[in-house]
Amino acid sequence: MTDFLIGNGWQHRLARTVVQGLLAVIAANIDLLLGSAIFDPEWRALSVALVMAVLSPVMALLGEAEAPGEDVDGGR
Repeated sequence: MTDFLIGNGWQHRLARTVVQGLLAVIAANIDLLLGSAIFDPEWRALSVALVMAVLSPVMALLGEAEAPGEDVDGGR
């Protein structure tokens, strides 16, 4: 998990990008997945923006919790 959250290799960055994209797709289509409500396009766009705005800082905090004392950006 530590490698996934704080790894700076191309494969780690790609994996994080794919996971964030999948979460955005789920957030945009949560109404279709649940089948109980239909959201307007404006609400879909807002839900994706909210998920993406919260996801990056949460991943950074999880990375700090997994590897305390290590520099998250690789010493740059």
